[in-house]
Amino acid sequence: MSLESEAVPPGEAVLPGTLPEALRAELVAFRRDLHMHPELGNQEFRTTAAIKERLEKAGLKPRVLAVGTGLVCDIGVEGGVWNGGPRMLALRADIDGLPIPDAKTECAYRSTVPDRAHACGHDVHTTVVLGAGLVLASLHERGLLPRPVRLIFQPAEEVLPGGAADAIECGALDGVERILAVHCDPRVDAGRIGLRQGAITSACDRLEIALDGPGGHTARPHLTTDLVTAAARVVTDVPAIVGRRVDTRAGLAVTWGRIESGHAPNVIPQHAELSGTVRCLDIEAWRQAPDIVVAAIDEVANLHRAKSEITYVRGVPPVVNDPGVTDLLRDAMIARRGAESVEGTEQSLGGEDFSWYLEHVPGAMARLGVRPPGERTVRDLHQGDFDVDESAIGVGVELFTAAALIDPS
Repeated sequence: MSLESEAVPPGEAVLPGTLPEALRAELVAFRRDLHMHPELGNQEFRTTAAIKERLEKAGLKPRVLAVGTGLVCDIGVEGGVWNGGPRMLALRADIDGLPIPDAKTECAYRSTVPDRAHACGHDVHTTVVLGAGLVLASLHERGLLPRPVRLIFQPAEEVLPGGAADAIECGALDGVERILAVHCDPRVDAGRIGLRQGAITSACDRLEIALDGPGGHTARPHLTTDLVTAAARVVTDVPAIVGRRVDTRAGLAVTWGRIESGHAPNVIPQHAELSGTVRCLDIEAWRQAPDIVVAAIDEVANLHRAKSEITYVRGVPPVVNDPGVTDLLRDAMIARRGAESVEGTEQSLGGEDFSWYLEHVPGAMARLGVRPPGERTVRDLHQGDFDVDESAIGVGVELFTAAALIDPS
């Protein structure tokens, strides 16, 4: 069956690479299968096998990354593997799920894996890149693909500092000239994308703190280290101190996700643990963040006579969209669905390891609308009830195929 649609939807430019209904339905089924079987970072063996099998069925030659999960696949190159010649446009997807339970109790395709869910849309990203690859392979067979394309299915995006670094180490960017990605956005209606030149996400690091003291009786806190108070002051004072040591426009923020200490109401504990994230809008302030944050924690801990042990895990820098590649995504979407299908978007405080690719080649990420038009409830990312309007899959496929066809490089 040809992957090329014979009809052009109303208002769409006459551009090949649209989706016939049979493939659209297949991709929805593929996404639902992934949604039912989420796998955590670096454990995506089933997911990798499913992607590989479908690409091979299309006559392509996908290559599993040396880390054991994830894969790359070249289209439009001699022998199916790039060995020189025109440099490629890359399409990147992330394939891992999250360690949270799926809360969609009435959903027929909810996760079958306890405490695991595709609650960030990586199943959609994966399906979009797979679908784009199938369409582009068909176009290449017909002599309609103007430049080679690489599909990158990356593992472990949710594991700091991100699986992108491993994919790059495995050669995912060898021969790549520029790179594109989408990320589901439940604030944007399906059928639309959000674009922004420059930084579209923020830097994100992880923070783990252990506080220790001799412990004692709550009747005599003056004779020991009041560790619970010390931990509470770290929680409240450190973000305030950090906020006064950098330009507030840098958006450097410390936010806590976990605090644990003590076992009895009348015992001052000997140990407390805290963990959280450090996020930053500005890349230069992010480079200074470890020194600033660690100094603030030590100051507060010392003030309360607590010994601190700090593990600062470097995460990811901001995703900074290249202006030219952002324009490519805009032009591609307009060619498919008209100017009204593109909207501006703000920089978020979320982190994304797509940023590591952009340290090497220019690229851009679009926010893919997944909210059912007219729905007011926003199912936010990283929550167990997250789901999407599946028409967004076809939108993402046609965005990427259009970009590959009109890319001027």
